[in-house]
Amino acid sequence: MKNILITGGAGYIGSHVCHLLIDKGYKVTCIDSLITGNKKLIPKEVELNIFDIDEKQKVSNLIKSKNFDLVMHFAGLIRVDESVQQPERYREFNFFKAKNFFETCFENNLNKVIFSSTAAVYGNPKNARVTEKDRTNPLNPYASSKLELENFLKEKSNYYNFKYVILRYFNVAGADYKLRTGLISKVSTHLIKIASEVAVGKRQKLIINGDDYDTPDGSTIRDFIHVSDLADIHLIAANHLISNGNSELFNCGYGIGYSVKEIVQNLNNILGKEINFEIGKRREGDSKMIVSDVSKFKKFFKWEPKSNDIKKILESAINWEKKLN
Repeated sequence: MKNILITGGAGYIGSHVCHLLIDKGYKVTCIDSLITGNKKLIPKEVELNIFDIDEKQKVSNLIKSKNFDLVMHFAGLIRVDESVQQPERYREFNFFKAKNFFETCFENNLNKVIFSSTAAVYGNPKNARVTEKDRTNPLNPYASSKLELENFLKEKSNYYNFKYVILRYFNVAGADYKLRTGLISKVSTHLIKIASEVAVGKRQKLIINGDDYDTPDGSTIRDFIHVSDLADIHLIAANHLISNGNSELFNCGYGIGYSVKEIVQNLNNILGKEINFEIGKRREGDSKMIVSDVSKFKKFFKWEPKSNDIKKILESAINWEKKLN
């Protein structure tokens, strides 16, 4: 039975991965400070340790007491808008605390790492689809903090003798089909989360942040991936490292771009009615279009997504929102 350590397991993506690992018979231990996480999302089989990843002695004691095969690092702050207002806080949480955490892992011979990064590191890409070789150009402190940690892992992997898989997420959406977990957020910034809240009457309207971008309908374009497929990607990456695979970097998306207005239209089609929206001003730090080239991961692991369908993504998000209501 493989033994996995997860940081941020009480968060949106971390909790989906916890459920999948438990479903597949893995042993899971979680560290989460619960600043943004919600312990209700964690499966009861997971051992939850409530402290900060920066608490060196506690982290060290935990690693020494268990024989972990691998660590998955999800913990961090994720709001682009907030990062623009609080750049130092984002660097502190997403880079410095994480760096200290990883150093504690490596000092204790926990030397296989999966890191949750973001497609936001690409900024405004030149190409219609972004490959892992495209240059990085973060447009906000959130993206910069993630890239800084990526670079730390790449630069230090030989020095500390560890292997990593960096996963650059595109826009993660939807919820667990069994409705065991989904996105819970005091301040929602995810488009599909907000649109689903409008759909179930929890929120009055959706604000579209700018419709004057250089895109076919003026709204920004994103590549949405169902959170269950993303969890699957983590499991595959974990098995790759546990079987002594080499360090790798992968995009995680479907390679299909939907504009904000297209998402609204798809949601209206599901609901059979139109949701309220209005056009607001652009958000600082937003890129106009970012769609993944996912051929590297697909070829490498002969992987095919199970939920590559915007209708499935939206329906699962609405069902989760109804459950929360």
